[in-house]
Amino acid sequence: MSAIEKMTDSVAAGTREYLTFRLSREEYGIDILKVQEIRGYEPPTRIANAPDFIKGVVNLRGTIVPIVDMRLKFNCASAQYDAFTVVIILNLRQRIVGIVVDSVSDVMELAPENLRPAPEVESVIDSDAVIGLGSLADRMLILLDIEKLMSGVDMGLVSEPC
Repeated sequence: MSAIEKMTDSVAAGTREYLTFRLSREEYGIDILKVQEIRGYEPPTRIANAPDFIKGVVNLRGTIVPIVDMRLKFNCASAQYDAFTVVIILNLRQRIVGIVVDSVSDVMELAPENLRPAPEVESVIDSDAVIGLGSLADRMLILLDIEKLMSGVDMGLVSEPC
């Protein structure tokens, strides 16, 4: 699917809301409907032989939730865990997954005219997982299809739909 087709599919429904978060100096957006909750960072229990970007698991009200550090996944410089570091708990195809980000900014409403296709460039992010770019005033967001990103073969967290 081309970037234009992804954008068309994405904007067919009109204005959408995205939860925005920061990793280093970059700002990203994910569909607000995939977000279950936002929590402060707490060190997870490490899992043996898991990839480095999977920090471990936490017990969330009886559900074991894998925690992915997006800085490590995207090969960002390692950052300190501080008071702004949060875990976004996502509900993806009936599977609960947490992602560690530097901070959550806000919920941004983007109309179709604020969306642009992502340029074709080499990136550590799978190009199928980038919906496009959102811009509003002086802000530019990298919009992610978080389900596609989390269902990548290297992640092994969310299975592809049948």
